[in-house]
Amino acid sequence: MQLVRGSSLTGFAPLVTAHGGDPDALLTLAGIDPADAGDDDRFIPLRSAITAVEAAATTLDVPDFGRQLGRQQSIDILGPVAVAARTAATVAVALDVLVTYMDSHSPGITARITDHADPALRRFEYGFLLRPPPPQAQALELALGLTLQVLRLFLGTAYRPVVVHLPHPPLDTDSEYRSYFGCTPYFNEPVAGFTLRAEDLERPLNHDPLAHRLALTYLSEAHGQRTSDIADTVRSVVRQLLPTGELSAALVARQFGIHPKTLQRRLVSEGTTFPALVDVTRRELAHRLLTGTDLPVSQVSRQLGYAEHSVFTRACRRWFGTTPTEYRRRSP
Repeated sequence: MQLVRGSSLTGFAPLVTAHGGDPDALLTLAGIDPADAGDDDRFIPLRSAITAVEAAATTLDVPDFGRQLGRQQSIDILGPVAVAARTAATVAVALDVLVTYMDSHSPGITARITDHADPALRRFEYGFLLRPPPPQAQALELALGLTLQVLRLFLGTAYRPVVVHLPHPPLDTDSEYRSYFGCTPYFNEPVAGFTLRAEDLERPLNHDPLAHRLALTYLSEAHGQRTSDIADTVRSVVRQLLPTGELSAALVARQFGIHPKTLQRRLVSEGTTFPALVDVTRRELAHRLLTGTDLPVSQVSRQLGYAEHSVFTRACRRWFGTTPTEYRRRSP
């Protein structure tokens, strides 16, 4: 299970609303707590984030939804990675920072800069490490749209790449793609990305050596900092994994790069345990979904990760002293 920061869906709710849709419904159906969309401190399943963007485009009949969402975002969704990139000496160094530290945003996303047959050109390539791959054309166009915003931040608002590469058939007219990306689109390509001029990558930026060094130091130490006080973050991860039915201490520990026993020890040192965090997270989510939404009780049960409705009913009796249906009926 690959996760991504909630900031990856920055702008999703207002864009869906602008097109007459219900963002909370789309997020919930994708297995995402609406409160987590746009939040840099929360993690959501990468597959669910992709599903939400694809579903929005289909439900709203907006073929360029991913590209529109890319316009709503900026490099700032990457948090401290953005600081390190902004303060780099050249565009090439900035992009190298993004490539090197992309896993702080999501270990399920890959980015790289490669050579080109023409020495005057370079390739920036982007992809998702999900197997089997879900439908992801909209999500890839969102990623390319965001990348274009980053390139124009570094190289000026009039910057045009040489070529944009899309690994799927066109979702819109050729002219719409040319207008959006400012260059020739190539479809059904092996990878998503851009062909760029090598000389553009050598352009200097507003370099701040001290800020750049501090940001890189923070990024290199961030993993240890994130895992030193992790109960709240574990609850966020648990909340997102519950609907998948794949929740386990081993899986959560893997998100932090630590052994499950290490995770358990750190939680105990914070006065809790993994089963206790799962239970309280389920209880809070059950309360919110039963009292704040019209989701069928059977779907609420699935959102909480229960394979059998009877298990959910027993949990509700323990939490609330009554059945899910009765608890919903009694709520004001």
